Amino acid sequence: MILPVVAVALLRDDGHILMQRRPDGKQHGGLWEFPGGKIDPGEGPVEAALREMEEELGVGLEAHALMPVSFAHSDEAPGKERRRVLLLLYVARAWSGDPIAREGQQFSWVAPDALPDLDMPPLDVPLVRDLLRWIGAGAEQGK
Repeated sequence: MILPVVAVALLRDDGHILMQRRPDGKQHGGLWEFPGGKIDPGEGPVEAALREMEEELGVGLEAHALMPVSFAHSDEAPGKERRRVLLLLYVARAWSGDPIAREGQQFSWVAPDALPDLDMPPLDVPLVRDLLRWIGAGAEQGK
């Protein structure tokens, strides 16, 4: 079974990126990640990203504001069930509303050079590397 998941790097004008901490008691609890979540059956990745940002952070995004940056995958999940995760990362530079922790999660705006120092779930690590490469390349086409 493949579990498709979306994540969004909200990128402010000052270059800081919103990261959120996973709740204690969940898998990877206490680790920092990009906000996002599972793609529901019948839903596309962009639809899921828009829904997740509204549900988790109360921010509104338009589909055209999402730029695909990277993906990561795992071949195994802990436990008895072999579940493969496919994590798709998008960047958004524009949204409406100020992020709020609707699900009680902690979040922080992090400078790009501080991202590699965060404790993160394994799949977020290559996404950070690719995001930093994308930012470093200018990514001017997305402005």
